[in-house]
Amino acid sequence: MGTSARDIAAATPATRDRYVDLLRVASLAVVVLGHWLMAAVTADGQVGNLLAVVPELQAATWVFQVMPVFFFVGGFSHALAHRSRPQYAAFLRARLQRLLRPTMVFVGVWGAAALLLRSAGADGGLTGVALRLVAQPLWFIGIYLAMVAFTPPLLRLHERWGWGAFAALAAGAVAVDLLRFAVGLPHVEFLNFGFVWLAVHQLGFLRADGMIRRPALLAGAGLVGAGALVALGPYPLSMVGMPGERVSNMAPPTLALLCHGLWLVGAVELLKGPGARLAGRPRAWRAVVAANGIAMTAFLWHLTAMLGVYGVLLGLGTELPDPASGAWWARVPLRFAAAAALTALLVAAFRRFEAPVPAVPATGRGGPLAALGITLALLGVLGLSLTGFAGLLDGHAATLIVVPVTAPAAVALALAGWLLVERAGRGRPDR
Repeated sequence: MGTSARDIAAATPATRDRYVDLLRVASLAVVVLGHWLMAAVTADGQVGNLLAVVPELQAATWVFQVMPVFFFVGGFSHALAHRSRPQYAAFLRARLQRLLRPTMVFVGVWGAAALLLRSAGADGGLTGVALRLVAQPLWFIGIYLAMVAFTPPLLRLHERWGWGAFAALAAGAVAVDLLRFAVGLPHVEFLNFGFVWLAVHQLGFLRADGMIRRPALLAGAGLVGAGALVALGPYPLSMVGMPGERVSNMAPPTLALLCHGLWLVGAVELLKGPGARLAGRPRAWRAVVAANGIAMTAFLWHLTAMLGVYGVLLGLGTELPDPASGAWWARVPLRFAAAAALTALLVAAFRRFEAPVPAVPATGRGGPLAALGITLALLGVLGLSLTGFAGLLDGHAATLIVVPVTAPAAVALALAGWLLVERAGRGRPDR
């Protein structure tokens, strides 16, 4: 029987940085609520984006686009984890077991559902949209896999150069945008998936070593930089992707998004004092521990829950109000409550796959196999986030940077990568 959240909370050492755990939970919660709010489903089962319906709300993404906070927290945690478990294969398995196991269960369940729905001819309307949309948040997991994979070399650079390592990644992001917008070099923009997000991740290393000493300066520089880039450059106002836009700050990431990340990291560091006091309260800490234990499962299934709520409403013949109308806003609390209840049911069904598994002795072997595994896994997960589940039978393809990938191939890559990481991390006993 697993240890309860109350027992884990009670056993937490006084040296643990509880504010980091609070930030992890809070950032994912904001993402979930944001996705629920932005899903503007019409009476014919089409799913639009509330930010496109009400463009004035795009300014709110400067506060509520909090993925940089999650990646920043990831950098902090990965630095501590690698220092305690320096063998590459063992480090990867330890960091990814609670990420890839629930992800592969999600892929398996939705993959089987997609095949059944397609065979029954029931993959149209909102169901067809769901088969495409529920896989989109997997991009976040793919990027996170890359961060874990690059932690050892980037941590060594951080330990040698400190802020210089971050500056080098930021300079790479600047160079990419110059080549993209000033020179028009094709495909170069995709390099910023690495430079931008790894730079934010690098800030977590700096925090782990107490090197973010002027958070107000960091927040101010990021906010001014992002504002100047949006006002003077080709960068859009929204810090999340918008349908049909010529330039997105998110896909691929831009220098404006990196500045946005600096602003958010500085802001949450300024709130560290009251945040730490809140996380230090016994009741609040138990809630944080419990939420962290199911965070990835809830993230994976939250869109399924929201689209399920809309599916039930449409199936019952309920008239849906126009998105952003007064009636639509009035029903937001009810939709949120229904989506939260359905998410809770899904979490209850699948949370066991996020539970920690026993550690295995590290042998120091398996590094190349683990590197291959995480590469295949991140390519598969990113590919599936683009193709969705609708094309499993017909081999629907999407372009991952410059390489066409089909839905079946993406699933196969993700599964093979996960199995390789598991195998490499277990190692072999010395004879």
